[in-house]
Amino acid sequence: MPPEIHLTASWVVAALEAVHGKLIAGDRERVFGGVSIDTRSIARDDLFIGIRGERWDGTDFANLAIDAGAAGVLLPAGRGSALVGASPAAIIEVDDPTRALQMLARAVRRESGTKVVAITGSAGKTTTKEITSEFLATTYRVVRNRGNLNNHIGLPLSLMELRKRPDIAVVELGMNHTGEIKTLVGIAEPEVRVWTNVGDAHLAFFDSVDAIADAKAEIFEGAGASDVLVASADDERIRARLPRFPGRVVTFGFDRDADVRVAHVIDRGIDGVAARLTTSEGPMQLETRLIGRANLANVAAAAAVAIELGVPVAKLAERAATLVPARHRGEVVRLGSGVTVIDDSYNANPSATRLALDVLANTSATRRIAVLGEMLELGERSAELHRAIGRAVSGGRVDLLIAVGGEPAAELAEIAARTGMPRARVRYFTTSDEAAAVVSTLIEPGDVVLVKGSRGVGTDRIVERIVAQWAPPAHRSE
Repeated sequence: MPPEIHLTASWVVAALEAVHGKLIAGDRERVFGGVSIDTRSIARDDLFIGIRGERWDGTDFANLAIDAGAAGVLLPAGRGSALVGASPAAIIEVDDPTRALQMLARAVRRESGTKVVAITGSAGKTTTKEITSEFLATTYRVVRNRGNLNNHIGLPLSLMELRKRPDIAVVELGMNHTGEIKTLVGIAEPEVRVWTNVGDAHLAFFDSVDAIADAKAEIFEGAGASDVLVASADDERIRARLPRFPGRVVTFGFDRDADVRVAHVIDRGIDGVAARLTTSEGPMQLETRLIGRANLANVAAAAAVAIELGVPVAKLAERAATLVPARHRGEVVRLGSGVTVIDDSYNANPSATRLALDVLANTSATRRIAVLGEMLELGERSAELHRAIGRAVSGGRVDLLIAVGGEPAAELAEIAARTGMPRARVRYFTTSDEAAAVVSTLIEPGDVVLVKGSRGVGTDRIVERIVAQWAPPAHRSE
């Protein structure tokens, strides 16, 4: 294995020439054990970078970082002089600490020799990242960005792990404004790019879903002829933009023309799915505990990446059987008296909510209960899209609906009642705390409860209350 990259003060300053990096105090050969922007979690010998947030300025915490054992601090020009002579820590000044963090991450990425896989899409990014990492880990040393650290700060912090020179890094790229994916691609410089889908998330920041697709298409930025794009064959907006990619395209999906095609699907509801994947390296019989067709698409995308990078199909099938969902992203929580919760409370948008309702409909249960939190960041179309979900609920196999949130959630509940659900089976609450106090008392033995909502609504608190009420013998799939 090649030696780990040592972040010395001189190496860092050289990497930050474009933002006028300058060591104003301390030893040029001082080695930093890692990089941190948070004094609450900083490790001894880290380099503390004082970035400015919306409500705070990290520079104000430089002394705390040094007291916590930081080997160095990186601050805006003119802000480090007050620390000179106060400690042996290296003090580096730059024009812009946030940009410096990004440039340092890119320098580490280039020096590492690691191959980078970058994933974007309106839904399923984190799950696809986790599955891809699991598949690749059967053959390679792999790192991935932690949780969903996928923005202009989280991504570069994650890329610092490339100091250890893993074979492959798998990262997700998030966005809610034009230009953000372009920035992230410029930092990560991926050889393999993955575009899972285009949906109606973040419509508050875009004029249309087509505008969202154009922003996601920034995943093409900086690509060359040797780069690979793994893309959905089923998404019309993605297909329309594929001719703009300068490298090679590998498709996945349920479409007959996909390079990795999903067929012969058996949906077992909360017990997972089975399917047959046709690939360039032969067929793959897939069995997974991940639930729903959306997760099948995520598995197909991950399989396309892994096959492209030389992982045998047999290893993929074996690992697929062991996959479990990330926390609050389609977890199946089996409780006492036959009660089961589908915990999909991490986030929600209209497309993903419809797919979650399909999973609920395909599940055998005494009753099917849908707890749906408001879907945020939908802009002027919010009411319209919530009403559409209300109609989907009334036309589906939902026995009890609980809607949670503001006026859009109230409209979801109202339209469900108007279009077929008995009003006695529709409840509405303005907050998750109010709903949590009631929902657990409405559940009966044998019920299956889907809980889904945008992060800001806090529907995970409803899950916690249900688990506490029906706990023994609680089991969270892990």
